[in-house]
Amino acid sequence: MLFAMGVDRDDGDMSTQTGTEPRPELDPRAVAFARLMAIVDRLRAPDGCPWDRKQTIESMAPHLVEEAHEVLDAVDKNVDEKIAEEAGDVMMTVLLICRIAEEAGRFDLARAAHASSDKLIHRHPHVFGDVNVESAEEVLTNWEAIKKKEREGKQEDASALAGVPVSLPALQRAQRLCGKAVSAGFKWDNVAGAVAKLREEQGELDTALRASGLDRDAKAPATPAQRAAVEHELGDVMLAAAFLARYLDLDAEKLARDASHRFERRFRAMESRLPGPLANHSLPELMSAWQVAKSTE
Repeated sequence: MLFAMGVDRDDGDMSTQTGTEPRPELDPRAVAFARLMAIVDRLRAPDGCPWDRKQTIESMAPHLVEEAHEVLDAVDKNVDEKIAEEAGDVMMTVLLICRIAEEAGRFDLARAAHASSDKLIHRHPHVFGDVNVESAEEVLTNWEAIKKKEREGKQEDASALAGVPVSLPALQRAQRLCGKAVSAGFKWDNVAGAVAKLREEQGELDTALRASGLDRDAKAPATPAQRAAVEHELGDVMLAAAFLARYLDLDAEKLARDASHRFERRFRAMESRLPGPLANHSLPELMSAWQVAKSTE
């Protein structure tokens, strides 16, 4: 039978202690999820789809990343139908990975779901226990402290910065690292501190550019050490910008995507206003057309 929340367990059932015990009525969400699970099972059957049967956990990993980014694109466009479709593709990919693992005797969907459920219960003592919190910020602080204790118990990396995947997009990873550092107490008192740090890093970049001559000529004969210094300082500016976004409670990755979209939109508008190749036009002409494109958005 399908249930609205949770399933019966034999491994020290926590549901009676957390208020997540199953309800006997059929939940439309569970019915829909079971349908998707059955389709994935059918695709992996001996007479199923050759492509799906050929896949491994390793071969599906890039698809999971791709599908997640398609969800982000749909969210940016704010079209519910597309968001739902792409979120479903993520679920399908996760189901397929778990099905492949089950066939290999490694783990199955139930184990993955239980692991996530147990982790959520353990990390939300203010919901499933008797811990009191006053704000979302306090929840995050407790969350990171709980995760740190979990890693220590498993003899894993117990740094306050542990657990941020190295494969995350760079700006997103920078912002996650900042969030963890802030939760650990390494923080400025307000946004002004983050702004000052960004200006400091910009100043250091200016110094490195002047020393290398690259501020005057991108092809200047700078030494390898001078170029490395410029790369280092430019990277620090990007990091500081991501940290500032975290202090403003903004998504640095989304900000970069939005800025790229604006640039592309304005550049295309500029192209449409100027005849022939852009290389045939002077910089003042290009900038004038750019300003027109920018002002007419």
